[in-house]
Amino acid sequence: MPPYASDLLTIVDETTPALLALGDEASGRRRAPGKWSPREIVGHLIDSASNNHQRFVRAQFQDHLTFAGYDQDAWVAQQRYQSASWRDLVALWASFNRHLAHVMASMPEATRTKPFMKHNLDQLAFKPVPASRPATLDYFMQDYVDHLKHHLRQIFPDTQSRRHQDAKDI
Repeated sequence: MPPYASDLLTIVDETTPALLALGDEASGRRRAPGKWSPREIVGHLIDSASNNHQRFVRAQFQDHLTFAGYDQDAWVAQQRYQSASWRDLVALWASFNRHLAHVMASMPEATRTKPFMKHNLDQLAFKPVPASRPATLDYFMQDYVDHLKHHLRQIFPDTQSRRHQDAKDI
């Protein structure tokens, strides 16, 4: 199992109880005007899991790492995460990410580490790869976990856990 897949499972196991402990009121509270609430952040992470699930699976059957993007703010607004059940959102987020860890762990190493010159990770990745450099699915999956950690730090800014630090610190 790649380290980021086991890291993802640990993050889900450690974070799910903390998310549920926020409760309905705190999960709907925005930290600042124009910012997402924890409920909307988890909704965004569900959208990210959904989009990246397809990307990770499709990448195994194509000769490039080029994927469609999506308007994150529009997706969060359209799905009205702010008024969704907090418990249901957390359960969906946890289940989806456990499945993504399974997808990551099931992928052959040769598939994960194959370099592709044709990609758009300069546009899609949390930590972009220049278009002039090759990219791997392995990098993109690690990037997904880094992106998830980034958003969890927005919900739990005082968390000192290693799991919530920048990837450069891991």
